[in-house]
Amino acid sequence: MIFQNQKPSKTASHPSPSNIFRLQSYFYQLPDELIAQEALPDRDRARLLIIDRKQGTIRHDSFNHLNNYLPANSQLIVNNSKVIPARLLGHRATGGAVEVFLLNSLEDQFSFEALLRPLKKIREGEVIDFGSGISAVLENKEKRIVRFNKKNIIRHLQKVGHIPLPPYIKRLDNARDQEDYQTVYAKLPGSVASPTAGLHFTKGLIKELKVQGHRFSELTLHINYGTFKPVECDDIRLHPMHTEFYSLNKNVIPAKEGIYKVAVGTTSCRVLESVARTKVYAGSTDIFIYPGYQFQMVDALITNFHLPYSTLLMLVCAFGGYDLIMKAYKEAIKERYRFYSYGDAMLIV
Repeated sequence: MIFQNQKPSKTASHPSPSNIFRLQSYFYQLPDELIAQEALPDRDRARLLIIDRKQGTIRHDSFNHLNNYLPANSQLIVNNSKVIPARLLGHRATGGAVEVFLLNSLEDQFSFEALLRPLKKIREGEVIDFGSGISAVLENKEKRIVRFNKKNIIRHLQKVGHIPLPPYIKRLDNARDQEDYQTVYAKLPGSVASPTAGLHFTKGLIKELKVQGHRFSELTLHINYGTFKPVECDDIRLHPMHTEFYSLNKNVIPAKEGIYKVAVGTTSCRVLESVARTKVYAGSTDIFIYPGYQFQMVDALITNFHLPYSTLLMLVCAFGGYDLIMKAYKEAIKERYRFYSYGDAMLIV
């Protein structure tokens, strides 16, 4: 696969306030067998770890009991971006195998910025054939831009593309992943990774929550390859955050105060906080949320368990408090929770 895992490091002790910006503070040791390799047959039967920030408590339950931990008439805000089959396997005219991982669609609707392997062997202008009448030319090797022979190539990817499972899932994608790696409310194609906190919802659970008085609202943030980019700066504040496109209808944000807003996933959280900061409802965001950030919009967060050193773990630590989140991760490992994309969930209230 194109993606590469991060190298392990030495265990970090809980940092003092002066060390909260040190990268090493965001490491934890996870046994490989706790990395979920398959989705659960019943999405909403994932385990749910509940963190109460005010009380400093940690509880354990099942995701289908989510209503028990939400205030009445909460607003759950979900990311409706749909994962595209972004991983393409093709051949050069010489017969050599080529892997192309699509990153960002360009304005001409024919071209993509992409990762290619083996990039060194492919010449500019060379055609890569993916079968089913779909091919692409490496148009700019330095910028890694490929131009397809069909417009709006996303519409054709189902014929040749593969679901871009993350690198810690040690198997090839299969037919089940086409459904399992999408949320049940996915609508707008554009992501190369799933907004995984939403994978735990079923249509039935959403219906039940609505009957119980909760409201669901949608926004869109297309997740790109930058979400996998590890933080490499020893001082996390120096990390160059990637940008992602988002859009949010103004009506999603209630005019009246007192609505309890639950961000379903770090992507929804980033959009809501970006809008709170900029008052821009559609555009690109490079907001980097780490401890010390003052949240303006989000009251609760539903999220999965995230990789060490990742910006996603830093966001969760910012929201839940560093010590409490790292304590929760330690307990989740002790209790044998399933981690990462197909893993269990966490609710921080």
